[in-house]
Amino acid sequence: MRLVSAAEMREIDRVAIAELGVPAQDLMEAAGRAVAEAATSLAGPRGRVAVVCGGGNNGGDGYVAARLLRAAGREAHAVALVPADRLGPDAGAMRARAEAAGVVVEPWPAPLLAGPGDVVVDALLGTGLARAAEGAFAEAIAAIAAARAAGARVLAVDVPSGLSADTGRPLGPCVVADRTVTFAFLKRGLVLPPGPAHAGEATVAEIGIPGAAADRVPVAAELLLEAEARALVPPRAQDAHKGDAGRLLVVAGSAGKTGAAHLALTGALRGGVGLVTLATRAEVLPFALAGRPEAMSFALPGAGPLGRADLPALLEAAAGMDAVAIGPGIPRGPETPELLRTFLGRARLPAILDADALNALSEVPEGPVGLGIPAVLTPHPGEMARLCKLAGAEIQADRIGIAAARARAWGVTVVLKGARTVIADPDGPPAVIPTGNPGLATGGTGDVLAGLCGALLAGGLSPGAAGRVAAWVHGRAGDLVARRLGQRGLLAGDLGEAIGAVWAEWGR
Repeated sequence: MRLVSAAEMREIDRVAIAELGVPAQDLMEAAGRAVAEAATSLAGPRGRVAVVCGGGNNGGDGYVAARLLRAAGREAHAVALVPADRLGPDAGAMRARAEAAGVVVEPWPAPLLAGPGDVVVDALLGTGLARAAEGAFAEAIAAIAAARAAGARVLAVDVPSGLSADTGRPLGPCVVADRTVTFAFLKRGLVLPPGPAHAGEATVAEIGIPGAAADRVPVAAELLLEAEARALVPPRAQDAHKGDAGRLLVVAGSAGKTGAAHLALTGALRGGVGLVTLATRAEVLPFALAGRPEAMSFALPGAGPLGRADLPALLEAAAGMDAVAIGPGIPRGPETPELLRTFLGRARLPAILDADALNALSEVPEGPVGLGIPAVLTPHPGEMARLCKLAGAEIQADRIGIAAARARAWGVTVVLKGARTVIADPDGPPAVIPTGNPGLATGGTGDVLAGLCGALLAGGLSPGAAGRVAAWVHGRAGDLVARRLGQRGLLAGDLGEAIGAVWAEWGR
């Protein structure tokens, strides 16, 4: 499903109207109809509707909705933040039609008269907002919040007023809606946190924009739906054997971090890998392999951080493998970055790089540039900040843009973990993952993801497909666990069985 920015939506609208000849007022009529239908579904049997209208197309949609609601017998009125003589031609025409149909339009400030069973429609500000709402608009947002506190339901038009349509972050005072009806395409801000908490249930209404208009604007981001993720994983052949399912080398674990290796093995095994081998220091093996008789092992000689002396053993362990997952809990030292780059370059295997492998690469100027292999990087925001030499807040402020830019610059697939994980490839639009919940914010869940992604890569999926499927399935597994144990009760070790449940849902 396509996700659009405010600029993309403006261009799609422009192409539809200016180049393909779609009347702007026809689009506004269709949008207002969708708003009226949504308001009716939210209202109580005798509930009133107050439509709070701004000065742009968003306000025009609101005037259409108020007219249609009144025509359907609903008690509805409009509150105008902008006088009629300051409206654009399309919004002005819709206000005039509403008043001609008997809709009362009250100038701001006006009481919203909202309570239980009533609905307040937020038609104040649209997708083009770039700064904090001020003055009367900020006052109106506060009044909408007061109406909601008094029991009214709030319906936002396109995006909640005050919310960035691109980042999902409030720019200042921001409406909290029970439902948002958006038009033609999902806006990024309705998917990226904390946008969903402000939007409530978000639904997309078709308003008559021709497909040809959207086709002329390149897709810059997508929401990965279940059917699309499932289609990336072919069913196994009836005569498949373990070699067909892939051989994965996992390099993980150290003293004090043996659980990271155990969890990565769990993710790999539940991910469907044919054979998995753990390469780690000898003292780690008894703990990492506990309860995992399916995994094989390769003891790395010596002790302490991974360095140049470990290269021969790692290359020996990698012989005959289809992919490698490296990083969860590895012992890191000054020679680790050079070892990683040399090992990956010599082994020539598709690789998942996670956790301390990423931290090690962040310590050298070239970082992950020039690895020369199909690679998937799975950083959380802190690790991504270190790799990019940016502050964590900068990463979170533009997750899609930064992930996409770095994937192209580094020539790898980036799985930027967190609320709404983003998958970005060197080519093609990035994807946002809709599964997962805050319960996954606990130690070890990323290790499971690394193993799961490694299994898919070893099984023949491309880096982009492996990253997408792993992130979707991992999030869905977390949702299944949270349904049973609650978000607070979710442990990384619970994800293995739940990953199996997802495969069962998919018939894979």
